[in-house]
Amino acid sequence: MVVELEIIPILQSISYIAGATGVCIAAIYYVVNLRNSQKTMQLTLESRQAQLFMQLYSSFCSDYIQEARNEVSKWSYQDYDDFQSKYSYDVNPEAYQLHSSLSFFFEGIGVLVSRKLIDPSLVDDLMSGPIITYWEKMRPYYLEYRARFDWPQFGEYIEHLYNHIKPIAEKQKTELRKAPSLK
Repeated sequence: MVVELEIIPILQSISYIAGATGVCIAAIYYVVNLRNSQKTMQLTLESRQAQLFMQLYSSFCSDYIQEARNEVSKWSYQDYDDFQSKYSYDVNPEAYQLHSSLSFFFEGIGVLVSRKLIDPSLVDDLMSGPIITYWEKMRPYYLEYRARFDWPQFGEYIEHLYNHIKPIAEKQKTELRKAPSLK
């Protein structure tokens, strides 16, 4: 009987230790599962961003957008009034439509970059040249339009896109110049 009384506290201690060990194992299991879930969610997000971007890139490569890019790249104008006299809807509806399509496309990409729905480096890798060229050509038009019509947000996401992409492109250009040639 005395032996049995001494075993009871030992058994109680063992049961407490077993319970505490079970709780610790469960906590470790939870943390490991949480980390794996976070990694999976991050991979899913990156995959969705890539899919979205590739859909946009497919549109960017369409004949219509390519035609718009080529046409707009040939334009020249001195100021806002000169632009309107050559490319406004009333004077040249086809040119206006090409410009609008290109403008809306870049504005949409700018919104997605601004809201962090696509990675600017993806955009830079495949579209930086046309974005930079477009904004630098069209900047005077947008700035004058904003001033004349008191519409400060007109083309704001194109400008935002340019301001995000230009530094990335410049950095890559510098890095490429420093890289040894692959001869």
